[in-house]
Amino acid sequence: MENAILALHYVVCIFLVIVILLQAGKGADMGAAFGGSSQTVFGSRGAATFLSKLTTGVAVVFLITSISLASIARNKSKSSIVKTVADPNPISAPAATPAPKATPAPQSTPKPAATPKAEAPTAESKPTH
Repeated sequence: MENAILALHYVVCIFLVIVILLQAGKGADMGAAFGGSSQTVFGSRGAATFLSKLTTGVAVVFLITSISLASIARNKSKSSIVKTVADPNPISAPAATPAPKATPAPQSTPKPAATPKAEAPTAESKPTH
C-alpha cells in the first residue's frame, strides 16, 4: 500500500509542476488585447479556468498523498533513535567523597637584606669651600 501511494505521489508531483508551468502569466492577457493571437484550445477565457481547476485538483491529491505518507511513516516507527544510541562520553555526577586537603607549601625564611657599607670620606670626595 505504501509503495502504491508513493508511486502516485511521484506522478502527482511531476504533473503538478507541469500544470503550474502551463499556466499563462499575468502579462499574457495584455498581448491578446492588442491584437495578439487569441485562438486557444479552451477559448479565450476557458484555458485559465480549466487550468486553475486542474491545478486545484492536483494540489488536493498531492496534499492527501503527502499526509498519507507522513502518517504511514509515523506509525511505522514507534521508537526514537535517541533512546537506542548509547552516550559515548557519559557525564558522571561528582564524587561524594570530600576533596583531599591541600598541604601548604614549605616556606623558606627570607635572607636579611644586605646593608650598604658606609664609605669613609676621602680627600677626593670632600667638598672644598
